[in-house]
Amino acid sequence: MSAEEPTTDLYDLRVVVERIEGRSVCGLKPGDHIDLTGSNRLTIPAGGHFCLYALAACLPLLPAKQRELAEGDWMARDSHVACPDPDERVIMRIERTGLQRIPTEELT
Repeated sequence: MSAEEPTTDLYDLRVVVERIEGRSVCGLKPGDHIDLTGSNRLTIPAGGHFCLYALAACLPLLPAKQRELAEGDWMARDSHVACPDPDERVIMRIERTGLQRIPTEELT
């Protein structure tokens, strides 16, 4: 990668089940997680699973959390997401785990 080639900085993310305030019908437990690396690689630890509805609640926020945010931006301050199932009340935390500098031409 040359010094003049444009790049985009993206944070790698981990979505972690922080707590469950109701009953876990889907089988998630605190500490379960998924990882998002680069611009498009979503992984679950071997043998693990992640509830589709909990994931759906997080998905709209992930692209924004991957980017550098202004200090006063609410996305920079708030990292918690709740599963939409009111009986479960799964609370997840989005964490930044690393930073990748990706050639912009490799992104869509």
